[in-house]
Amino acid sequence: MERKKNMSLSWDDETTSAAVPRPAQQAPLGNTDLNLPAGAEPSEANAEQVARRVNADDKRIINGKTDVNQLVPFKYKWAWDKYLAGCANHWMPQEVNMQRDIELWKNPNGLTDDERRLVKRNLGFFVTADSLAANNIVLGTYRHITAPECRQFLLRQAFEEAIHTHAYQYIVESLGLDEGEIFNAYNEVKSIRDKDEFLIPFINTLTDPAFVTGTVENDQKLLKSLIVFACLMEGLFFYVGFTQILALGRQNKMMGAAEQYQYILRDESMHCNFGIDLINTIKMENPQLWTAAFREEIKDLFMKAVELEYAYAEDTMPRGVLGLNAPMFKGYLRFIANRRAQQIGIEPLFAQEENPFPWMSEMIDMKKERNFFETRVTEYQTGGALNWE
Repeated sequence: MERKKNMSLSWDDETTSAAVPRPAQQAPLGNTDLNLPAGAEPSEANAEQVARRVNADDKRIINGKTDVNQLVPFKYKWAWDKYLAGCANHWMPQEVNMQRDIELWKNPNGLTDDERRLVKRNLGFFVTADSLAANNIVLGTYRHITAPECRQFLLRQAFEEAIHTHAYQYIVESLGLDEGEIFNAYNEVKSIRDKDEFLIPFINTLTDPAFVTGTVENDQKLLKSLIVFACLMEGLFFYVGFTQILALGRQNKMMGAAEQYQYILRDESMHCNFGIDLINTIKMENPQLWTAAFREEIKDLFMKAVELEYAYAEDTMPRGVLGLNAPMFKGYLRFIANRRAQQIGIEPLFAQEENPFPWMSEMIDMKKERNFFETRVTEYQTGGALNWE
C-alpha cells in the first residue's frame, strides 16, 4: 500500500516487509541469561556502569558525590513532599478579580493618604524582593546543593518567585500606579534600600563563579546565606508587608490584592519551612560548621534584620493606620525572630513576646509552621478561593 504524505500516523501503517535485523547484543563479560527473574532482560551495563547507580545513603545536601541527575532513590523525602505540595497549590495572579480594588483606588475618598502610602511602599519592596530571591536560587544556591530532590523543590520555588513578581506587577498595573516609581523604589526609598543592601552581599557570595563549597569557611558562607534568605528574608522581612495588606483585606479594602498576598504568604511559608529543613539537615550532616562563633554571627544578623524591618514599618506607617502602628510591629518582629531562631536551634533572642496580631494565625498559623524535624504540616489547601472567615 502506498503511503500518503502528511497523513496522521496509524498503527496500521507499520511496515509488513521484512524488518532489518538488529545486530546481536553482546552480553557483558560474565553476564548470562541464566537465573534472571521472569520477564527481565539481561543488563547491557558493565560492572563499572552499574556501580554508578545512586545509593540513597550516599547522598548529601552539600558536597555530595552522587549523580545529581538521578532523582531517585529518595533520601530527603521531605523535600519531595514539599515540591508536590507546592505543585498542588499552584495559582496564577490573573485568576484574581481586581475590579473592586481598581474602583476603590480611583475613588478619592476610597482610601486615606496614609493607606495609599502604605500600599505603594509595600509594593515598592515586594516588586523586586522576589526577583532578588529568584536570582539567589537560580544563580547561586541551586548549583551548590547536591541533593536532586532538594534541587527539584528549588526549581519549583524559583517559578513561584516569578509568579509573585507577576502578582505585584498585576496589582501595580491594575491600579494604574507609576511603574517606574514602584519598581525603582529599592533605589529611591531608604527603608527599602537598606533591607536590600543587607541581602545583596549574601547573593553576591553564592553567585560568584569562583565560589565553591568544600571548606569549612565556604560551607559556613553557604549556610549563612541560606539562613539569611529562609529565616530573615522570607521568614521575617516579608511579614510586616503581609500583615499590612491582609489588614486592609480584613476591612474589606483592596480585597483582590489581599487575596493574592494570602496565596503568596502560603507559598513563602513553604519556602521558609523548606529552607529551615535544608539548614537543619546541613547542620546534621556537617556538625563542624555549627560553632559557637558561627552562632554568634547568626544572632547578630537576626538583630540587624529586626532593626531594619522595624525601620521599614515606621516608614510605611508613620502615623498608624488600620488599627496598626509601628510600635506594635516591634513586638511582632521579636515574636517571629524568636520563632525562626528556635527553628534552627538558636535560643530565643528576646524576652518572651506575644503575637500582637493573633488574626494573622487565621491566615497562616505560626504554630503550624512545622518543619520536618518537628511535625510536617500536610494541610495545604489546593486550588479554589481562600476563605476570609
